[in-house]
Amino acid sequence: MQGAERLIAKSEEQLKETFRKLDEISYFNQVKVIKAFHKNRVALRHFSGSTGYGYGDEGRDTLNQVFADVFGAESALVSPNIVSGTHALTVGLFGLLRAGDTLFSISGNPYDTLQDVIAGKDTGSLADFGISFEKADLKDGAFDYHAIENGLRNPKVKVVFIQRSRGYEWRDALSQEKISEACAFVRKCGFQGCIFVDNCYGEFVETSEPTQNGADVAVGSLIKNAGGGIAPTGGYIVGRQKYVEKIAGRLTAPSIGAEVGSYSAGYQYFYQGLFLAPHTVNQALKGSFLIGACLDQIGYKTSPSLENMPYDITRAIQFPSDTKLIAFIQSVQEASPIDSFVQLQPWDMPGYEDRVIMAAGCFVQGASIELSADAPVKEPYIAYFQGGLTYEHCKYALTKIIEKL
Repeated sequence: MQGAERLIAKSEEQLKETFRKLDEISYFNQVKVIKAFHKNRVALRHFSGSTGYGYGDEGRDTLNQVFADVFGAESALVSPNIVSGTHALTVGLFGLLRAGDTLFSISGNPYDTLQDVIAGKDTGSLADFGISFEKADLKDGAFDYHAIENGLRNPKVKVVFIQRSRGYEWRDALSQEKISEACAFVRKCGFQGCIFVDNCYGEFVETSEPTQNGADVAVGSLIKNAGGGIAPTGGYIVGRQKYVEKIAGRLTAPSIGAEVGSYSAGYQYFYQGLFLAPHTVNQALKGSFLIGACLDQIGYKTSPSLENMPYDITRAIQFPSDTKLIAFIQSVQEASPIDSFVQLQPWDMPGYEDRVIMAAGCFVQGASIELSADAPVKEPYIAYFQGGLTYEHCKYALTKIIEKL
């Protein structure tokens, strides 16, 4: 047996109990999704698309209700016309905030691609429309309740924002338990507005979602977890009906909201992707643990800890140099089914502050539920690995990664 294969076999043996727990979570979530399909009597006719205005589009409306039920929410807005997680978040924030309002993040700075959305100058940002931004940084990866209480004294705060995933930070994603505690604390402080969660990378990792734990709205991308690696585009917004209706007015127009919206290609892949999502997320999580266990044994520091259950699909890996970082990202691309021959280089990617190198040899362009990795090329040289439609692909990719490192 070769060195990489021996290392993988040893790690798999160590991870048996973790994999068993992940299987239990996956089964719970799979049953939840199936029950939502049954409740809404999903049928073949719901896969058909519509054109023009899309009035009476039964496939669209039923898909919305299935998502609402899966996420334990009153209402949902699921649209192929949402192009990314950042777009979904932007539509949501612009739908809820008005001139003079304040957006208050209690999880520190949001992800890079939201920076211009919040504070860009002459870009059509929230700031351009007279909406302010304030934040309470996390303290040792946990909510700073003293700072949150102080921030909520501002009566102009209308939306409290929580980013579930780590972004480009060396911290754990936020658990549903922590999100639930934070939501309860925010309400205890007397806040009556909307608690809004960026749910990207976190769907189906645990047995509940933010909208079942005190959040009013949760938002994500269908080319991440919730699309199961099948959805070709799109995003979702779930939550309390009064907030989803406001957001729908921003996605289309205030006079028509969610009553319109056609998609001539049909909805099969959105339904099928949601159906596959619990299993696909399980595959990605197992791949994450395997790469974490193997790289830990050869001296690399990774996060989250192998001792704890994860709260999103992302694994951070720290490298001693930019050379090693770039080699890692390139090895992920080389193991991909699509564009494996591409020699990746860092570049000035739109929406990011630093030069980024990104591996995404995907069937759906940029789908980070598929095997992918990215990193800002700056100290302390941390790469962010996620996805894997099959555990077997993650395992194969790991042999290439170990060889290259």
